[in-house]
Amino acid sequence: MKKLLLSIMLLVSLLFFEAPAEAAGGDMIIINKSNNQLAYYKNNKLVKTFKVGTGRKASYTPEGKFKIVNKIKNRPYYSGNIPGGDSRNPLGDRWLGINARGTWGTTYAIHGNNNPKSIGGYVSAGCVRMYDNEVQWLYDQVKVNTPVVITTSKKSFNAIASANGYKVTGQAAVPVIAAPTSTVLKKGMRGVEVKQLQQALTNRGYNTKGIDGVFGPATEAAVKKFQKAKKLKVDGVAGPATKKALGMK
Repeated sequence: MKKLLLSIMLLVSLLFFEAPAEAAGGDMIIINKSNNQLAYYKNNKLVKTFKVGTGRKASYTPEGKFKIVNKIKNRPYYSGNIPGGDSRNPLGDRWLGINARGTWGTTYAIHGNNNPKSIGGYVSAGCVRMYDNEVQWLYDQVKVNTPVVITTSKKSFNAIASANGYKVTGQAAVPVIAAPTSTVLKKGMRGVEVKQLQQALTNRGYNTKGIDGVFGPATEAAVKKFQKAKKLKVDGVAGPATKKALGMK
């Protein structure tokens, strides 16, 4: 019975699978995991940026240059036996499959999600999550074979595009959203500022069990110990007062 149900769900998803259409030469998607932002370029110009959710661990969401290889509306969630279009479906109602790590758009994708609170965080098993209404808009713009660059960088989107061999022309249609320079750092975050926090704590004798740019349990524990020693609010969050005490800008 279970095999029959999976077969029916697969058949339904194929009904909504879109035939390939070539992407325009100047179209591109960039995903920056350092600030969990996605940029969509059309005709070599930045059109929109979006907040996204990426992998719970840095290795989960692959980095490199890929392509959108399939587009599916209302894809079923096979492992949970949840049909497409169901409000319980964690894949939302739009799926833009990416050919990462030798897969063909069936494992990694830019897709919607039924938990809006997860967008912006490091939360997934490897896919890139978007708000449903925003991925619906992107789905309508993007064609199969659109290039996708996934990276972890402090550079602007235009600089990332140039570094990957893409020519950006004219002024961006919307401002590039750069990583904040004075972020409140907390568990689950990652990036250069987290690495700076870990270095500052380590220099003062508070062990973060590595300086890897990932704010995990060990970094949180080190922050709490430092806060307690400095008679600050002990919450494990590196806000302005904690960062100032550590000598961070």
